[in-house]
Amino acid sequence: MATSRLTTCLDDGSLSLPSEGTIALFGATADHDLSALPVDRCQVIQTFRPDHDALAARGFDCVTEPAGPYAMSIVFLPRVRTQGQAMVAAACAATPGGTLYVDGLKTDGIEPMLKACRTRADVRGQVSKAHGKALWFPASEAFADWTSPGPGRITDGYLTAPGVFSADGIDPASAALADALPAKLGQSVADFGAGWGYLSARILQRPEIAVLHVVEADHTALSCARANLEDPRAKFYWADVPGWTSPERLDTVVMNPPFHTTRNADPALGQAFIAAAARALKPAGHLWMVANRHLPYETTLAELFGEVSEVGGDGRFKLFHAQRPSRPRR
Repeated sequence: MATSRLTTCLDDGSLSLPSEGTIALFGATADHDLSALPVDRCQVIQTFRPDHDALAARGFDCVTEPAGPYAMSIVFLPRVRTQGQAMVAAACAATPGGTLYVDGLKTDGIEPMLKACRTRADVRGQVSKAHGKALWFPASEAFADWTSPGPGRITDGYLTAPGVFSADGIDPASAALADALPAKLGQSVADFGAGWGYLSARILQRPEIAVLHVVEADHTALSCARANLEDPRAKFYWADVPGWTSPERLDTVVMNPPFHTTRNADPALGQAFIAAAARALKPAGHLWMVANRHLPYETTLAELFGEVSEVGGDGRFKLFHAQRPSRPRR
């Protein structure tokens, strides 16, 4: 791992850690260089289960909401601007009298963030390195108007939240998949990567379903799904799909798998979802999925299922139905 901006400015003395108190890490991921930090004094605020678990395995105290008060807060910017602003506001509120350090790539909007911070706070220093920048300043109430409004209803009545997938409305690909599903899906069904629960809500319209396993790695999205799915048949799991073990063999898996954690598409994510579906399904089980048109999932589907067909889509995405998983072992 290359030396990070954080390590660089701590090593050269331009930034100092507080001598005591807890240091909050907002949005830290498993890929961030945190080697210069005292693990036993840090608390990571991370809602994405894979990063949460990876950092917990390294000894960090990981939570999904800030506790505070903190002696210092470090914010790693996400890609969504409003989400990053909300993180800065939350960090300021939780760090009275302490220092706020904000770090991000140019592609994640660190330049406009730096300009905005300069108009609101006394920026004490900054560093440029590896296609990104970092800056630090005393925590200030001047960022209070950036506080997240929290979850809200979209025009269709579903509850969503800033930063979750398709926060502003129903994803067209998910809507197309929901419309393509057959009238009967069996009694035991799972929605892999359920997000805020649109596909699950459509699935639960079928009275024959006995249980729907709602699996989602984003804690915020899953909280929205809980609110959108007030149905006792829905069972919720904050989990990374590839590592999740179903409590029962499933009749059907439905999914619109993620295809990136950065700005670059990563087909391996969807391929891992397909493999997880093959493991969880009954020998006669069915997989229904939607994917962006350019993603190469056909080979993986053919390797793991005895019968695969493309059942719809358009120039943007494609719909698949796969049957007879060839590797049903759990």
